[in-house]
Amino acid sequence: MRPFPVRHGRRVAPGWWWSSTTRRLVAYGSGLMRTQLILLDHDPAVVALACRPVELVWREGGKHLAHAPQLMARLKDGTGLLVDSVGQGGPSARLVQRARVVAAAAQAAGWGYRFAGPPDPVVVANVRWLAGYRHPRYAARARSAAVAEVFARPRPVVEAVRELGDPIAVWPAVFHALWSGVLRVRLDEPLHERAVVSVARQEADAA
Repeated sequence: MRPFPVRHGRRVAPGWWWSSTTRRLVAYGSGLMRTQLILLDHDPAVVALACRPVELVWREGGKHLAHAPQLMARLKDGTGLLVDSVGQGGPSARLVQRARVVAAAAQAAGWGYRFAGPPDPVVVANVRWLAGYRHPRYAARARSAAVAEVFARPRPVVEAVRELGDPIAVWPAVFHALWSGVLRVRLDEPLHERAVVSVARQEADAA
């Protein structure tokens, strides 16, 4: 609905993120927004992503007001989620005012709306690393069954990689499986070769 302006002097200019969820480019307008886009792309509950696909316009106090949320995610259950990213200082008074209307409109449509502040930097660092292996070319379908089998029980990732074969060939497939949700690892702790990895469905079954 609206392009992102280029502001001279800013460290991060508007750009594009290739989404493994949609298999197409999604725009972002800032570093904060790019981070939220990466996290949504990694979220298994998200099935589609879009940048500013809707703008709400209304009258208030005799004035026309408008707001276009930065991102929208379509979820597996068919609902939508509108997102505005905010910095460490939280949303501005102007955004808070508009957010009340946007949240009410989203609720009426059966959607959600939220502010997304800066997330845990460890989680961000880990997800960005895994995002480097998000493209389907890293899936290594010939190894998919073997990857699931070798992590049938939670274990240090390096041990399983050595069992699977040449680490140069195996690591990308494992990282892709971690990105896509086939495998699970704690993302709130720094990733390392002894990190304990398991098959995702085991956690779901245990729950």
